[in-house]
Amino acid sequence: MFETPQDEPLTEENDRAHPAEPDAPATPATSRDEAAEPSGEEDPANEERILEEKEEVESEDPLARAHRERDEYLDLARRTQADFENYRKRAAREAAAAGERAKSGLVRELLPVVDNLERALASAGEGEQHLAEGVRLVHSELIAVLERNGVEQFDPAGQRFDPSEHEALSMRDENGTESGLVLDVLEKGYRANGSILRPARVVVSS
Repeated sequence: MFETPQDEPLTEENDRAHPAEPDAPATPATSRDEAAEPSGEEDPANEERILEEKEEVESEDPLARAHRERDEYLDLARRTQADFENYRKRAAREAAAAGERAKSGLVRELLPVVDNLERALASAGEGEQHLAEGVRLVHSELIAVLERNGVEQFDPAGQRFDPSEHEALSMRDENGTESGLVLDVLEKGYRANGSILRPARVVVSS
């Protein structure tokens, strides 16, 4: 009869013949681990540079360091002051330009009033001189206000026509008169600080 084989006792030979299964697969190495690359903080070159800078700062003479820091602060203060001065000048120019635009707009609104006063004076009859005197007073005061604000009135009658200062509303053939001269001024012109606020509206000889 055959004997039933008994369980084999565990021996060192059996362990070597039948190695145990691994419990779990090992964690795969990352590309950084495989290449054994140091991180940025662990980079020897970075650490060496930081150490060198630290040694330079520590070895610097305290008086020289104080002078260097003083110069840096002075340079920063000068740049800040220059920036502020540029801003202040720019703001002043913008404010002045805005004021000039507002003044020019107001003067242009007043010019038709001056024109109407001048028409009233020109059309006043003999029996209306007492009224004309009041109109003349208002007109002269208004012209004085304009002049105090740098506005100048000009009448180009008899002058050569200048398209930069005159606006020709019509042309007329005048015997014995040279062509291109201003014959009549329908509305006087106004300028302020060298700029034309309104050209004179004229009749020109043809």
